[in-house]
Amino acid sequence: MTNRPRSHVLYTGVTGNLSRRVFEHKNKLVPGFHESLQPVTRLAYYECFVYPDAAINREKEIKGWRRSKKIRLIESTNPHWYDLAESWANMYKPIPKTSKH
Repeated sequence: MTNRPRSHVLYTGVTGNLSRRVFEHKNKLVPGFHESLQPVTRLAYYECFVYPDAAINREKEIKGWRRSKKIRLIESTNPHWYDLAESWANMYKPIPKTSKH
């Protein structure tokens, strides 16, 4: 995730629920993250994995890359840095917590 095309902020992470995680970033619900850095609200690239350990290994691999290689990876499928989650606004709607009386 990033905050704008070719931004200096490139966030790489692993999640079991991408739509929820994107929602959290877009709505600044990630504690502490948006306070210290510029908020990342644009999904520029993602990969899907069946097994969590494979996703974690890939995350570590990408985090070890130089910035230029990360940019090449993003631009290999998203050359204009479109927000791939722009139309996901209604995909993840948190269920409001109800109080039991």
